[in-house]
Amino acid sequence: MDQDSRLLDKTIVNTIPPLDLARQYQIIGDEISTAVQQVLASGRYIGGAMVQELETQFAAYTRVEQAIACNSGTDALYLALRAYNIGAGDEVITSSFTFFSTAEVITLVGATPVFIDIDPQSFNFDTQQLAAAITPKTKAIIPVHLFGYPADMTTVMEVARQHNLLVIEDCAQATGAMWEGQKVGSIGHVGCFSFFPTKNLGACGDGGMVTTNDPEIATTIQKLREHGSNIRYYHELIGINSRLDSLQAAILQIKLRYLDRWNQARHEVAQRYQELLSPIPGIILPQVLVPAQSVWNQYTIRIQQPQSEALEGLEGRSNLRDQVREKMQSQGVSSMVYYPIPLHLQPVYKNLGYQLGQLPHTDRTAQEVLSLPMFPEITPEEQQRVAYALKDALQEISSD
Repeated sequence: MDQDSRLLDKTIVNTIPPLDLARQYQIIGDEISTAVQQVLASGRYIGGAMVQELETQFAAYTRVEQAIACNSGTDALYLALRAYNIGAGDEVITSSFTFFSTAEVITLVGATPVFIDIDPQSFNFDTQQLAAAITPKTKAIIPVHLFGYPADMTTVMEVARQHNLLVIEDCAQATGAMWEGQKVGSIGHVGCFSFFPTKNLGACGDGGMVTTNDPEIATTIQKLREHGSNIRYYHELIGINSRLDSLQAAILQIKLRYLDRWNQARHEVAQRYQELLSPIPGIILPQVLVPAQSVWNQYTIRIQQPQSEALEGLEGRSNLRDQVREKMQSQGVSSMVYYPIPLHLQPVYKNLGYQLGQLPHTDRTAQEVLSLPMFPEITPEEQQRVAYALKDALQEISSD
């Protein structure tokens, strides 16, 4: 039995997951347990000093004046749009290749999402298409720093200044990432972060944060997250209940101390994947170019397939990527697909009139992407097993 076969045999009894938070907990579990016990003993479970301290620490980390904690990354985006009075009759330009909440919040405030195609190398929207998408109704741009890779914020901010538009950064997957040496979330008018457990800085539940250098917007967001009130029982706005609980704030303070170390480990994992996978034909590896500094929330490759078959998945049929994923799973290597159906083709947005093929790079990329196991604690041997499973799956399919 050769080395490849021996490594593949191990996966049958020892599955490699896309993410393993249990390993992270083994390292910091004692610290978290102590912090949680202190919060429980305090009797203060919502807001308070613990949340305020996290806001202070996160603002310093992101290099902004103020950070406002909230219940989720979705709420962070919603609160930002509300704070700027974006609503009915307005348009917001964003990417179709992202999680649903990016567009959902635009619709929730009564505005209309306008989708532009992506750059297939970075997976972020193609900033060269921004200007052409602007109309008299356009009020804002939401660049998404997808998979930890910053969008081209130089171009985004230049276009925004030329057309007097707001920039709301969707930083859900990119805490700690930088563009031209500047932290994401500090470049646009506001930054919106998610602390969902799978993020680089993840809570043990939901959580989010809005960052800004505008004190008036910060005050408005603080009101909106508390039912439109800064004084109890005195309501100036129609807001929502979007408060971060103290338990999550305590946990996030601990994890924030480790974040740069974890992000560096993710970078090393990504570099190892680049070396292991570069000899394998039929795949496209992610590339991060200066001036971007990715934090590798995902390591996402593309499984190349013939143009004639590229859109089969969008038409309800299994494609090459899906077959590769299934064969890797049979070898004990799990993977994820982010995102199989672009937002402009979601049933709920049928009324916007987008057609299959209208955003060609987005449509094709959605059918080729495969996110491999990515977390700071994954071992070099496990990465070798991922590489062998991928190579084996491609070879087996090509020989059928």
